[in-house]
Amino acid sequence: MPVVEAGFVVLDCAEPEKLAVFYKEFLDAEETDASANRVEIRGAEGTRLAFRRDVNATPPSWPRPENSLQAHLEFVVTDLDEAERKVVELGGRPLETKDASGPFEARGYADPAGHSFTLRRVTPTAPKQG
Repeated sequence: MPVVEAGFVVLDCAEPEKLAVFYKEFLDAEETDASANRVEIRGAEGTRLAFRRDVNATPPSWPRPENSLQAHLEFVVTDLDEAERKVVELGGRPLETKDASGPFEARGYADPAGHSFTLRRVTPTAPKQG
């Protein structure tokens, strides 16, 4: 019997109910649990996310250096333009306006609470950075 029953990526935000709606719609996910301060969802290929209430949450400022990227979500999509339309329709916004360069195509976005995430079309094959 495994010690860990489930794993979640947890995003802190002021309004977990609203942020959960964004990701439920984007991932065609289902809500699996909710309490006064937390909402959990399960979506694409078993992706499990939770949204925890923190009235003092400050989103990262990425790509600006102050309070920059600490972690982000990444979603593989078949059509970047279609996925971008859905993100914007649901209240997200692009973080980068220039075309992606390199051997894979990826675009950065922020969800309605300001958390960054990436949509990518194919598996990255670029050499290790740093």
